Amino acid sequence: MSTCDGPVRRVCDVALAGLGMLVLAPAGLLITLAILTTMGGPVLFRQRRCGRHGQEFVILKFRTLRPPRHAGESDRDRQTWFGAVLRWTSLDELPQLVNIVRGDMSIIGPRPTLPEQVRHYSSRQRGRLAVRPGLTGWAQVCGRNSLSWAERIELDLWYIDRRCWRLDLRILLRTIGVLLWPRGVVGQGGVNPGFGPEQDGEVRHAG
Repeated sequence: MSTCDGPVRRVCDVALAGLGMLVLAPAGLLITLAILTTMGGPVLFRQRRCGRHGQEFVILKFRTLRPPRHAGESDRDRQTWFGAVLRWTSLDELPQLVNIVRGDMSIIGPRPTLPEQVRHYSSRQRGRLAVRPGLTGWAQVCGRNSLSWAERIELDLWYIDRRCWRLDLRILLRTIGVLLWPRGVVGQGGVNPGFGPEQDGEVRHAG
């Protein structure tokens, strides 16, 4: 595994995340007002994810789903038009800049997954937890949710083995393209399949 990690990377993460929070503050305010208008509070969606070495943390996203009208209502039925825009453009991920400043995440790395997904990892797949999870990553720019979980994990392991500043720059440039021309936001049929022995079609917010 590459040694392209440590204090320098952490300083760069904090600097870039802090700059992003400053520049994107007006957009964040507008998104907050739009969520309150279309869905009401709370503005943020919080969920436990697994980070470096499997340590759990609370990930932050802008909320994209309205409260359920009845028990068992699907996520797809709960999504508002504005929530769909946030997810399609990945603007719902902006609050994770706070997670980066806190040290939960990095700018680039494997996307953080749910604890119940990590419980199904093989010993090889647990290598995905060797680094801080990222706001964007190699699997994200190579297909995102259009790929199976096994494929995404293999891409993340490939990245960790070859981690370097040149590869990170390549990912950042490809991320710009993905943001301008979104693809793979959701899996086939509009759902993001879970990761487990059944590989069922339950919608998961693990992107």
